[in-house]
Amino acid sequence: MADMKALPIFQYVGLQVVDPDRTAFIFVRDDGSDETITYGALYRNVNRMSRLLSKAGIGKGDTFALIMRNQPEFLYALFGAVSIGAVAVPIDPRSSGRKLSFQITNTRCKGILVEDVCLGNLLDVLADVPGVPILGVAYKPHHNVPVYADFPDLSEALAVQSSELPENLAPLDFAAPAQIIHTSGTTGDPKGVVLKTDRYMAYAMLGHLIWQYAPDDVLYTGLSMTHGNAQSVTIIPAMARQVPAVIGERFTKSRIWDICRKYGCTSFSLLGGMMAGIYNEPPRPDDADNPVRVVISAGTPQAIWRDFEDRFGLKIHEWYGAVEGGLAHNPPGFAPVGSFGKAPEDLIDMKVVDENDQECPPGVRGELVSRMKSGDTKVEYYGKKDESEKKTRGGWLRSGDICHTDENGFFHFDFRKGGGLRRQGDFIQPDYVEKVIGEHPDVSEVCVYGIPASSGAPGEVDLVAAVAPFAGRELNPVDLAAYCTRNLERNSIPSYFQLVDSIPKTISEKALDRVLRDRFSPDADNVTSVG
Repeated sequence: MADMKALPIFQYVGLQVVDPDRTAFIFVRDDGSDETITYGALYRNVNRMSRLLSKAGIGKGDTFALIMRNQPEFLYALFGAVSIGAVAVPIDPRSSGRKLSFQITNTRCKGILVEDVCLGNLLDVLADVPGVPILGVAYKPHHNVPVYADFPDLSEALAVQSSELPENLAPLDFAAPAQIIHTSGTTGDPKGVVLKTDRYMAYAMLGHLIWQYAPDDVLYTGLSMTHGNAQSVTIIPAMARQVPAVIGERFTKSRIWDICRKYGCTSFSLLGGMMAGIYNEPPRPDDADNPVRVVISAGTPQAIWRDFEDRFGLKIHEWYGAVEGGLAHNPPGFAPVGSFGKAPEDLIDMKVVDENDQECPPGVRGELVSRMKSGDTKVEYYGKKDESEKKTRGGWLRSGDICHTDENGFFHFDFRKGGGLRRQGDFIQPDYVEKVIGEHPDVSEVCVYGIPASSGAPGEVDLVAAVAPFAGRELNPVDLAAYCTRNLERNSIPSYFQLVDSIPKTISEKALDRVLRDRFSPDADNVTSVG
């Protein structure tokens, strides 16, 4: 085997010594089986994927779409793109319809790699993306998806490629585009954020400096690899520290502890909505009997923070970040519960400002802004020059998040700009309402959001609690209302219950309250008014 260190992605993440037999990743499938990928296998398959892409006409600067859940082929393609200077466009595997076709056409993709379970949605929009070929389909036997003879089987296509480094290796260029990751698009068409190859180096540094993974750590994620979180907290840091990473085919709140016990996972990554879902699972006597030491979480609901730590016998490392940029974190014991800490002082300036860009005093809400201490602070939305410049007006990254600092300068998140819930003059904390409702034994998921108040008061909302039951159980709105009356302050009791089968979510597992709001009607059969 040639020098494995010559593989570009290995160089970008700073691997100095590569043992080909060392476990890099363990992929856990929905059927409970697994697939172990060594560094040697990763090297060979990235090279095969690089050659496949090149032979399909994908070259330096060209874009191609990756529509997959968490499968090994996703990483082969992501890292293969780096080898030949191409640009991967990871797409939420649940995307369908106009949102799916938009992401393909918006980034001018020249080809598509797709997983079998995502193929149906893609076929529905092929007419809307003319001239963009399907380069390969990743078939997985346990999915029982019929093989389409019209499109190449990706496993077979890779098998015939050489596993040696391709001859057209792109020179190392930290300023070259490597990925285009779309925003969630909760308020309109998603924007494609162009990420340079230096992002891989930054993610590697996070593993050393921020997450501080130890040599005996085993990482786990069920977050989609199409999302920046999985890449920045798990995938790239695991490679940089050369510790194993266990990757679930998709997030499962009911099996997460069994997976961690089976593979000895010491740390995993969550987003706020996921943590609430895990917390809502019925308590078990062995909840704290697990190997996890630290959960790295973005958006931990303050209402369940301590209870979650105590119940599962671990600590929470809270952090804040976005695909466009910005970073702050609160290691265990550093800042108060509910805070996402401070920005790394040697790397980033961060503050809260009012509408005139004046820094807000402690306790006063404003927009969170940040800038790099070295180099320019820039964001590139693909094909959107004006919006890119607006995002970093005055040299500061505008987050769109309303936050405040406390008397010690620690940051606290309040709500997304334009998303505060004010009711009869009080600001309602939806995470607390969700915690209480989520503790009801029949509630599996809950999302609390606001609709314009029936009183007509400007800026005021009526509360809606969208609730989904555990499988095989039913929710009685009358009983649920009585439960809320017993356990919530009057102003926090929802005005309506919206009964749903499941809560729609973004790829980052954030509840899509916009979708729930669009489906809401006070006269709908699944909506009950709380008298």
